[in-house]
Amino acid sequence: MGIDANVFYDASRVAIVPMGFCFPGLDAKGGDLPPRPECAPQWREKVLAGLPNVELLLLVGQYAQRWHLPEARRLGVTATVAGWKSICETPRCPRLLPLPHPSWRNNGWLKSNPWFEAELLPVLRAEVARLTA
Repeated sequence: MGIDANVFYDASRVAIVPMGFCFPGLDAKGGDLPPRPECAPQWREKVLAGLPNVELLLLVGQYAQRWHLPEARRLGVTATVAGWKSICETPRCPRLLPLPHPSWRNNGWLKSNPWFEAELLPVLRAEVARLTA
């Protein structure tokens, strides 16, 4: 996002809202399990309603994308993130920007999709800089 730790952890500038408010545990390989299905319906709308001044939601990973963009279930992460321009430019508040989950497991995805770093990341960084200034 192009911000330092002071900005990232400043609750007046950045809100980190997980899809679930409980740690779902680890799978056999040590990765996080998916969010529990009852968590987002129970909490997400209430939390977002308590953040009325949010201008941009970063939809990090498939679960956030599927929640906010129902068509993402059919399209998958790559196609959803590839459609970022039309998603972000759709008039709504907050605006939505789909992103892949930041994980070492996604290094192959990043290499296979160089447009992400070349096209989307500069826009993300500029928007985050503008909104956190």
